[in-house]
Amino acid sequence: MRQCLNPDCLFPNPDNFQYCQKCGNKLLLRERYIPKSILGQGGFGRTFLAIDEDKPSKPYCVIKQFLPQAQGTDSIEKASQLFSQEAQRLEELGKHPQIPELMAYFTSDNRQYLVQEFVKGETLQTELDKNGVFSEQQIRGLLRELLQILEFVHSQQVIHRDIKPENIIRSSDNQLFLVDFGAAKIVKPQQRTATGTIIGSAEYCAPEQSIGKPLFISDLYSLGVTCLHLLTGMSPFDLYSPMEGEWVWRDYLNGNVVSDELGKILEKLASPIAKYRYQSVKKVIQELYFVDQKPNSQPPFDKPEIPSQYQKLEKLLADGKWKKADDETRRIILTLANRGIPGYLNIDNVLDIPSEDISIIDNLWVKNSHGRFGFSVQKQIYESVGGTTTYNHQIWNKFIDKVGWRKGENLLSDNEITFDIKAPKAHLPFFPVGSIWWWKVVISLYSQDDYWKAVIIVLILRS
Repeated sequence: MRQCLNPDCLFPNPDNFQYCQKCGNKLLLRERYIPKSILGQGGFGRTFLAIDEDKPSKPYCVIKQFLPQAQGTDSIEKASQLFSQEAQRLEELGKHPQIPELMAYFTSDNRQYLVQEFVKGETLQTELDKNGVFSEQQIRGLLRELLQILEFVHSQQVIHRDIKPENIIRSSDNQLFLVDFGAAKIVKPQQRTATGTIIGSAEYCAPEQSIGKPLFISDLYSLGVTCLHLLTGMSPFDLYSPMEGEWVWRDYLNGNVVSDELGKILEKLASPIAKYRYQSVKKVIQELYFVDQKPNSQPPFDKPEIPSQYQKLEKLLADGKWKKADDETRRIILTLANRGIPGYLNIDNVLDIPSEDISIIDNLWVKNSHGRFGFSVQKQIYESVGGTTTYNHQIWNKFIDKVGWRKGENLLSDNEITFDIKAPKAHLPFFPVGSIWWWKVVISLYSQDDYWKAVIIVLILRS
C-alpha cells in the first residue's frame, strides 16, 4: 500500500501506483520515500511509516509532515519555526543511540518534512494497555535507562517538554527510545527565566511549564508523573488531590507493591513545587543508584568520590576511549582476583572478587555510556532472553547474538569487537564468551539467595 500525503486526501493506494488515484498527488516523496501508513499525529505534525527506496536494504523510516494544530502557538509562522527547530535539534540529539537519528529535512510541495530513523517496537502506553500496570522492578529499570538519555539531552541545553508514555518506545531489542522532540526547547543563558510558548501534554506538564516557563527539571516532573501513571494505570489528573495538595497515587495501586525508597524518589521527581524537586538528572541517578545498592541507607547528596584505583578507568570512559577502557577493566578484574597479566582465573579466584568493586566498575560504564554498556546492562539483556541462574545453551546463544559477540556461527575475537558507542547494547565490556570471570561479574549483581545457583553456572561454563 502507498499512503497519499495530501492532508485533505490521505487515500491508501495500491503498491504499483505512482500517483494517488483519488487526488492525483505524487506518491513518491522526493523521489526516494514511499509512505506506507499513518503512524499518528501530534501538535505540529502527522507521522507516516515509510520505506527508503535509495538504500539497498529498503529500510523503514518515519516521515513527519508539518501539520500545525491550535495548541497555544501564536501563528502558523511560529509553528513552522518550531518544526524547523525540531529538525535542528534532532541532528545533534540523534547522535545518542537511544534517540532516533535525523535522516533528512526538506520542503516539498510547499510542505515541510523531516525523515527519521524508524524504531520498531511499542510505546510504554501500549505496553500498559496490553500487559497491565508496571512493577517496581520495571519502573526502576526504565528510570535507570531514561535518566541516562535525559542527562544527554539536558547536556545539549535542550528541554524535551513532552515526556509521557506515548513518547517512550521500547524497541524490539528491549532498548528504550525517547522520541518526539517537536515540543523541545533549546535554552540559552539569557532565556532561562523568559516566558515562552506553552507546549506539552497537560496531564504530564509541570506547573511552571504550564505558564510558559519550562525548566530542565520540568522534564523530571513529567518523568515522575509518567512512572506514577505506569504503576497505577490511572490518569495523572486522578492521582493528584487539589484538596490535599499532594499526590495520592498509593490509593490506586490495587495491590501493586512499591517500596518507600522508590516512592520517595517518585514523589520528589513529581513535586509540583520546583524548588522541592530534584535539581538535576545527575542527582536522581545518584540517589537511585544508592537506593538500588543499599536500600536501607540514606543516599548522600554529593557525588561519591571514585576510589583512586578506578580514576584512570573513569577518565578513559568519560573520553569515550572504549578499547582502552575495556583493557583497563580487564586489568582491574585480574588485579582484584590477585592474578597477573596474562592471568587465568579459577573458581577460587573468581569468588574472591569483591562485589562492591564490580558495582563501581559497572556504574562507571553505565554512566559514561548513557546506559548502553556495563555488566548490569548485560545482565538485563541476558534476563530479557529468558536467562536465569540455571544455564541453558539455547538462551546463552540468544544472549551472545543480542550483544553482538558472534558473527554467523563464529564467536568474535577481541580485535573483532566494535569499540564504539554505536555498538549493540551491552556489547561492552567484552570478555571471551564463556569466561568464568565474566560470569562472576554477572552473578555478583544477583541477590545473595541466587548466588550459589549462579556459581553452579560458572562451573558448567568452565567445563
